[in-house]
Amino acid sequence: MTSTFMGLEIGKRGVMAHSTALNTIGHNINNMNTPGYSRQRAEFTAFEPIYLPALNRAETPGQIGQGVIVERIERIRDQLLDRRIIMKANEEGYWEIREKYLKDIEALYLEPNLGLVSTRNKMDSFWDAWQELSQNAADNEFRLGVLQTGQTFIDGINEHFRSLSTLQLIVNEDIEMTVSNINELTRQIASLNGDIQRIKGQGDNPNDLMDRRDLLVDKLSKIIDVTVTQQDPDEFMIHTSGHILVQGQIPRQFDLRKDTDAENFAFVYWRDTGQLMNFNKGELGALFELRDITIEKEIQNLDNMTMNFVDLVNEIHRDAYGANGRTGLNFFSEYPFVTNVNGNYDRSGNGFFDSTYVYRINGQNSLESRAQPGLEGVIRLSASDRIVEVPYYSTDTVNDIISRINNSGAEVVARLNRDGQLQLKGTPTELVDGIRVNPDFVIRHVEDSGHFLAGYAGLLLQSGPEGAFSWDRADAVESLRGGATDYAVAPVANPSGWIRINPDLVKDPSSVAAGFGENGRAANPGNGDAAAAIALIRNNSVMVGRFATFDDYFANTVGNIALMGQQAEIALKTENNSMNYLRQKRESISGVSLDEELSNMIRFQKGYEAAARYITTVNSMLDTLINRMGV
Repeated sequence: MTSTFMGLEIGKRGVMAHSTALNTIGHNINNMNTPGYSRQRAEFTAFEPIYLPALNRAETPGQIGQGVIVERIERIRDQLLDRRIIMKANEEGYWEIREKYLKDIEALYLEPNLGLVSTRNKMDSFWDAWQELSQNAADNEFRLGVLQTGQTFIDGINEHFRSLSTLQLIVNEDIEMTVSNINELTRQIASLNGDIQRIKGQGDNPNDLMDRRDLLVDKLSKIIDVTVTQQDPDEFMIHTSGHILVQGQIPRQFDLRKDTDAENFAFVYWRDTGQLMNFNKGELGALFELRDITIEKEIQNLDNMTMNFVDLVNEIHRDAYGANGRTGLNFFSEYPFVTNVNGNYDRSGNGFFDSTYVYRINGQNSLESRAQPGLEGVIRLSASDRIVEVPYYSTDTVNDIISRINNSGAEVVARLNRDGQLQLKGTPTELVDGIRVNPDFVIRHVEDSGHFLAGYAGLLLQSGPEGAFSWDRADAVESLRGGATDYAVAPVANPSGWIRINPDLVKDPSSVAAGFGENGRAANPGNGDAAAAIALIRNNSVMVGRFATFDDYFANTVGNIALMGQQAEIALKTENNSMNYLRQKRESISGVSLDEELSNMIRFQKGYEAAARYITTVNSMLDTLINRMGV
């Protein structure tokens, strides 16, 4: 049977339930500006009736209810929407980082504007100085002008290289800090998983802890590409790149290891297995791409321009005479990678020469660019980890064959030098995950099945595989025609960082060559033919590969960086708009609305007052029953 004091219990439950609801509203209002907070709601349910179906059930007119209780404090969250945000957050993070650093790179390429002097302007001044010397070859004052503008230009190149290298180091430091941040986030998530699991085991909802975990997952999802699964209710899991990153209370950590083959940069490995991890999404993916591809390619392009610039100026300057009659001097100092005159190098480190590092090879015969050799065959050249085949036909001109070589994708390019000789040069190598597959500016394989290189150009001693130049053996230059003398040893890495003017010219400016001699005799004092030839490098099609002139290099580089920056800016705006829409949608579901909370506050306040009034009424009835009945 029911108790006399049952009404007080019903009233008490009503007061407690509405009090809990009011406290929940207060919690919501006070956390409306807390990042990651999801509004909570007290879920009311009727308390179990006094009689359940059974044989001992009392004869009553139906089940008698016992009031209301708060079954749970529910966190308002759309799990499917959360997964969409987690899946897309890495794209926003990727473009945010890329756009930020591309602006820094773009700032390095200052064009003539508001009095700023760019590297391109300094090169123009250098060419102008040679042009003036060609007209005033007898005056050493103009030789000093050449040296001064040359020094200014190489200072610009050196500074440009240092700026790119510094930015690359900054990105590398950013990678190290980002990986440390990932490790800290995974540790915190795993720790929260343990707390959440224990609280759930006690039958409670750890809403605030789950909000904190979701906020950490949101941060993690911008850094790397992650997915969240929870097939087992007690095991919250995070995956990245097909690997488990967090499994319940177990976080997997990353280690950073520096690679001496990649400028001592840091790479990411799993701590437990030692496996190398590659990231191409999120903030970390953008940082790796910037460091290992974008900035590295800019440095390689600068090195390529510098090497060709130095080589072409020196090529003319060596053949010319200074005012003091000296000849055979380079204008710029060249620093070979190896000291062996044949380019021999011990690549394996066993104490014996096993490789040949050569940058430039010249043929012995003078060619006409529009002439048709009337030959057929296939030229085989090295390209990263493969051999590129360049066919030539009897109807091709020399220029056709050169263009086909330069557009073949090989790491070897061709041109006709000032004497009309075919010249092959090594280029910067292909990058794979920030590591050079092969050394820059090294020709690794040259072979011709026909007679264009061997007989016509006079570059190889013989055709076929037996006459091929191959870098993987010592004294490979012996396969070249001309006594293995017309070649240049590969330079020290990053020539844009070490280029200098020949100290002999600085000590004695009269050694700066201006004219060509005749029949072994020095040039006349007023002869400026050599200076004019150097000045003409400015506009002639002298660059190898895809850049025709030096001006093309600067125009292409500036345009390419600007294009990448514009692409990143547009992509970032697109991702921001998409993510803002999703976040606003989540905020409309999970965010705290003051209007809604105040409305609920009034509703629960009235419910509280009604329950309290009900207790007062029951108490009055009991007072009558207990104190006013009797004898």
